[in-house]
Amino acid sequence: MDENTTPLTEEELAEQSRIRREKLQKLTEEGNNPFVKVKYDVTAHSNGIKADFEKLEGKEVCIAGRLMSRRIMGKASFCHIQDHEGRIQIYVRRDDVGEDDYASFKKDYDIGDIVGVKGYVFKTQTGEVSVHCNHIEMLTKCLHPLPEKQHGLNNADIRYRQRELDLIVNPEVKDTFVKRSKILGEIRKYLDGKNFCEVDTPVLNTIEIGAAARPFKTRHNALDIDMYLRIETELYLKRLIVGGFDRVYEVGRIFRNEGMDAYHNPEFTTVECYAAYLDYFDLMDLVEDMYSTIAKKVCGTTDITYQGTEIHLGGKWARLTMKEAVKKYCGADYDEWKSDADARECAKKLGAEVKEGEAATKGHVLIALFDEFCEDKLIQPTFIYDYPVENSPLAKRKENDTAFTQRFEYFICGHEYGNAFSELNDPIDQKQRFIKQVEEKRAQEKNCNAQVDEEFVTALEYGLPPTGGLGFGVDRLIMLLTDSPTIRDVLLFPTMKPKK
Repeated sequence: MDENTTPLTEEELAEQSRIRREKLQKLTEEGNNPFVKVKYDVTAHSNGIKADFEKLEGKEVCIAGRLMSRRIMGKASFCHIQDHEGRIQIYVRRDDVGEDDYASFKKDYDIGDIVGVKGYVFKTQTGEVSVHCNHIEMLTKCLHPLPEKQHGLNNADIRYRQRELDLIVNPEVKDTFVKRSKILGEIRKYLDGKNFCEVDTPVLNTIEIGAAARPFKTRHNALDIDMYLRIETELYLKRLIVGGFDRVYEVGRIFRNEGMDAYHNPEFTTVECYAAYLDYFDLMDLVEDMYSTIAKKVCGTTDITYQGTEIHLGGKWARLTMKEAVKKYCGADYDEWKSDADARECAKKLGAEVKEGEAATKGHVLIALFDEFCEDKLIQPTFIYDYPVENSPLAKRKENDTAFTQRFEYFICGHEYGNAFSELNDPIDQKQRFIKQVEEKRAQEKNCNAQVDEEFVTALEYGLPPTGGLGFGVDRLIMLLTDSPTIRDVLLFPTMKPKK
């Protein structure tokens, strides 16, 4: 038996690694260095063999994969090979592979080695579909012992730092990332079907914009200027609408120099899409249809379970204005506030903290009350719309109430999943909002280099048609559809603090 029943100590792990290197040296001296292998002609895979057993029984196949278990019984051995589809049992007998190769299999091979196997398909007395080996060869030597089977790899830090090891030992993890790929494909298929055109915009920007998110800063040596990794794809995409594209979208990698938690990673993926001549209510309909369509394609149903809670993605989602939500969940009535002071007094009575202090407006207070008392109550999919202008610098104001904008966010399981609005296309209003945004950011942050994006304002001056824009987090959607509790479970290589 090659499998341990107790975890190995660090000293034992180091000793096993040393022994494996000695085996490699021995193989190399004998002219059998596995690292010089270039190619292996694979003709079948584990799950395919099992599924097509009736057709393949007695026929020769060539498979390759990682040696995951081994049971040596004198002149014959059973082992399991893991390939990209799954695992399959291999029967290796001395009389079939030859005395020298069988001796090498017993002495030189280790769990974790990548091997090639040629043999015929059969079924054992216990009914397990297997491959009766006629030839086996080592294709790659694994120089470190894998975590032993009984205890597995449960240390989250190791799993995230060494995702390749996590995928080897915990094959179910692979299912999440296969599903991630499928979700991204379905997003593209959906938007393509709605006549959106996928585009790519710059990741490096020459200015730091006034948005609240903090960017990563780098240096372009040839131009001798500071540059900033993008915190959104929005402004370039809207410039394309100005240029004559009616519908565009981008699956974009975004970078924000901020904290990390279960829902935030400094590097993440968003989809932003913009459509001329649509408004934010049109985008609510699009979100409902897109999420239900993707859920059906990926999960087979619009009724899913996330961390023990049933979520219904199909049908019409709940819709509340921010004023209605605040009144419903904490009793505060925006329309009864006669002044900003009245709003601040209401927040004080409710024990809500308003960051702007004595400068807080009614809009600031409404936002603070929503964040504190409402967001975590929104379990089933819910649109919250008509946001105060104070936190919506790129959204068009409502015609009948200019203190609010034509903006919505949607929430599931108490978390925000996306953001959309009827785009502000008035260049004069936009520049004024940008200036105020930059002033506020510079006042809050030392050594802040935030600037108004004059190129974007100039683009608006050429005329942006009435446009609806939507942005949503891909990683959060994948978390939802794979029932993953943290964003790190859906990122192959999440950001980690380096080991000392």
